[in-house]
Amino acid sequence: MMNYREISPEELQGNPFTLIGSDWMLITAGDESGCNTMTASWGGLGVLWNKNVATVYIRPQRYTKEFVDKSERFTLTFFPEAYREALKICGTLSGRDLDKIKKAGLTPYYLDGTTAFEEAGMILVCRKLYQSRLQEENFHDKSCCEKNYPQKDYHDVYIAEIEKVLISASFSNIR
Repeated sequence: MMNYREISPEELQGNPFTLIGSDWMLITAGDESGCNTMTASWGGLGVLWNKNVATVYIRPQRYTKEFVDKSERFTLTFFPEAYREALKICGTLSGRDLDKIKKAGLTPYYLDGTTAFEEAGMILVCRKLYQSRLQEENFHDKSCCEKNYPQKDYHDVYIAEIEKVLISASFSNIR
């Protein structure tokens, strides 16, 4: 991939609250034979089990979940602000109904048995370590459950090791 360099997770300078919560990211899984992506604004980056990890949350009805569940790896991709509309498309349309990647104007980039996008400013290649469903009885603050899960469609939590970080030379979101 041209204009990208690999860095270690420890070299990341961006604010994860901004990168994930405000700028959003795409969670993508699958390969050349089929892939899907979804926009996410919930997640985390940190250290667990002596590994650099990403934590993502996917509701059971999301089409992307099928691809994440079948795959060993998935990617998290972060984009310059110019791709906000593409992220909106990937967050509101289902890949079951149309080729939302094409509609969003994104170009799949296949690496390490998974999929990212050539337009991304930063790509995290993640290998799944753990998965579990959030459970109503485990919420200490019941208002979180009531506000976010009126349909009882609790997210699956995925914890994945960050195996590779690719940065575009022009990506300013992390500087």
